[in-house]
Amino acid sequence: MIFYIKLLIVLLFLSCTKIEKSDDFEKKDISDQESWNPIIILTRDGIKRSVIKSSRMYKSEKKNEIILEVGIDADLFSKDEIHMSKLKSDRAIIFEKTDNLLAIGNVRVYSDSGVTLFTDSLLWNNKNEKIFSNDSIMLTTNHNDTLYGIGFESNVDLTHWKIKKPWGVSSEN
Repeated sequence: MIFYIKLLIVLLFLSCTKIEKSDDFEKKDISDQESWNPIIILTRDGIKRSVIKSSRMYKSEKKNEIILEVGIDADLFSKDEIHMSKLKSDRAIIFEKTDNLLAIGNVRVYSDSGVTLFTDSLLWNNKNEKIFSNDSIMLTTNHNDTLYGIGFESNVDLTHWKIKKPWGVSSEN
């Protein structure tokens, strides 16, 4: 009988405990889907345009976004499915309505043509086949040129690029 009285007291005590909402509760905690080590293939008109890998993925149906975290590694392809460049970043967001990719944090693009781009954020527009950045950039060419600037636009293989506010060193005369 004493056991049941003690058990009743413990149960009454526990039922009165208040659960507090944590301040560090993030939106990804209420995502519709969560996955580890996903591989995402983006296509346009049935043609592979990008293969993206990350360590973690969160998907939100309300926002139509896929949030990728921890080591983004994306291969970008031409309309003939020929590999053109590799993009790496800390995080990324894929906007599902457009299949555009926003890379964030320590962004690097290594083109197969030998040009390398470094920036803090970059938008890959799947439809226009262009990449854009409004941040500071550093671009190294296959001729050992190093160019800097603020604002950048290019095709995916970095063969036709434009720096909006450029400065740098060129080995050409």
